[in-house]
Amino acid sequence: MIAKLLIANRAEIARRIIRTCRELGISPVAVFSDPDTDAPHVREADAAVRLPGASPAETYLRIDALVDAAKAAGADAVHPGYGFLSENADFARAVWAAGLTWVGPDPEAIEAMGSKVAAKKRMAAAGVPVLPELDPGSTTEFPVLVKASAGGGGRGMRIVRSPGELAEQVAAARREAESAFGDGTVFCEPLLEGARHVEVQILADAHGTVWTLGERECSIQRRHQKIIEETPAPGVEPEARQRLFDAATKAARAIGYVGAGTVEFLFTDDQRFHFLEVNTRLQVEHPVTEEVFGVDLVAWQLAIAEGERLPEHPPEASGHAVEARLYAEDPAQDWRPATGTLHRFHVPDGVRVDSGVEDGSEVGVHYDPMLAKVIAWAPTRKAAIRKLATALDRSAVHGLVTNRELLVRTLRHPAFVAGDTHTGFLHQHALVEPPRVDIWPLALAAAVALAEIRGTNLPLGWRNLPSHPQKTVFEFAGETVEVRYRHTRRGVLTDSSVCVVRASPSEVVLERDGVRKALSVAVYGDLVVVDGVALRLVPRFPEPQARLAEGATVAPMPGTVVRVAVQPGETVEPGAELFVLEAMKMEHRVLAATGGTVAEVLVQPGEQVDAGDVLAVVEAAS
Repeated sequence: MIAKLLIANRAEIARRIIRTCRELGISPVAVFSDPDTDAPHVREADAAVRLPGASPAETYLRIDALVDAAKAAGADAVHPGYGFLSENADFARAVWAAGLTWVGPDPEAIEAMGSKVAAKKRMAAAGVPVLPELDPGSTTEFPVLVKASAGGGGRGMRIVRSPGELAEQVAAARREAESAFGDGTVFCEPLLEGARHVEVQILADAHGTVWTLGERECSIQRRHQKIIEETPAPGVEPEARQRLFDAATKAARAIGYVGAGTVEFLFTDDQRFHFLEVNTRLQVEHPVTEEVFGVDLVAWQLAIAEGERLPEHPPEASGHAVEARLYAEDPAQDWRPATGTLHRFHVPDGVRVDSGVEDGSEVGVHYDPMLAKVIAWAPTRKAAIRKLATALDRSAVHGLVTNRELLVRTLRHPAFVAGDTHTGFLHQHALVEPPRVDIWPLALAAAVALAEIRGTNLPLGWRNLPSHPQKTVFEFAGETVEVRYRHTRRGVLTDSSVCVVRASPSEVVLERDGVRKALSVAVYGDLVVVDGVALRLVPRFPEPQARLAEGATVAPMPGTVVRVAVQPGETVEPGAELFVLEAMKMEHRVLAATGGTVAEVLVQPGEQVDAGDVLAVVEAAS
């Protein structure tokens, strides 16, 4: 029987496992890197062991350090969570060799599915439909998808539409896979345009019972990584659903699978499907299955690791659940990750929130930018979608750029509500570019709230003679917004049709054309958040700043330079790739803003850079 469990992971999934440990009476032990010293999962565990260093390679990917941590804490079992070493057979073997219980499938099953190339061959032999494998070095069939053989989460994955870009994209996929999983092996397969990503949750014990706990629709993706998942999947007919379950069961039995896992498929409109992979671990999106089937998958993982039997039949499904992943990233800037302080994090009651952050959390560059998962259950799909969209819309996530508004727009899009989803959904419906924001009323609310905060015993803006209006300037989306207003006996007056009805430091009520609206306001230094929209206060007397050289290309985020694509003296066109940075386990391209000649290259591969560091200078053509 497991008494003390080491959780070989961090953030949201570590907190999720700790929650189940508390319910079962198991003592949870956390591990933490130096950036995670004050993380919530560290405080919530009964004990925590430091893994010196910051990068995953120094910490959460070190098998020896994790096994030593389990021994030092007196743990008798290890749960790997997801990501990092959760699908590493050597880690499972090392845990066993240390005399500890491994909460997951046998190393042989992990190894069998750890290579997607070998896994496809094994599944084909078991009668599971698969796509043909293409050689990355010689394929002539396009478009193709380049994929990492190890790992998942969209890392090491590239779409290639022409022979000319194949070599470059294969090399990029190999670099990203090596960084994320320690294995740079990649392969190619035909790209099925418009296909859906559907997966089946399996749970198997060591006594021969295999459960299939419904299918999940996971087609809403960015950079080949899921951001919205739901169960049951819309548009899957009963006969096709049963074939999916049968194929997933065949896959599990073919490798003697034990524990929780997921069999993933590409699903086409004609109700056919092809095997993608088996994730030999808990999935990020497992909460939607838990909500619909009324199970705790982590509790079952622990019970199966202790040798317990599953009942003969799984529980019945009830209702519908939808999950959205909240990321610290800017969708409009090629999903650029955001770092810094999360001043406020609050999601309204009525939905499930699995998060790795809280008010005041620091989000750095070393790990995945996911902040939380928000999950809604309801008796019907339509009701679950509405519930989730409303909760996200009313959430407070202050201090970082996030994908919150993109998630809301997606959930409320008519095509999504109709169940017409596929892996290219975001781009087909142009959802990545944010809609225009009527910023002036929000800036007015911010200015008036700031005035309330600065208020004295005199009436705000009081003068014994008429005077010039008050002026406040904000920066929003790279542009300045100027607000002018007067405080009078009749209240706050502006030159616009917007009237200030009532104001306090935290709420301003505006009226336009007879319609009143209350706007929430939160102030964090020079950052003012009005109804979820962030404005930056421009100081009246700004500090002098060093001017960048004309044509300077700066790092858009902190990260590591993994590729320098140009040399001094080289001529580049606007939009040409200059550098590739790695941040938050993903690669990000830095492109030339203008064409011209590269005058200087100031960084080398492997170099760490901060946001705003000058990487190169491109002199514009005369």
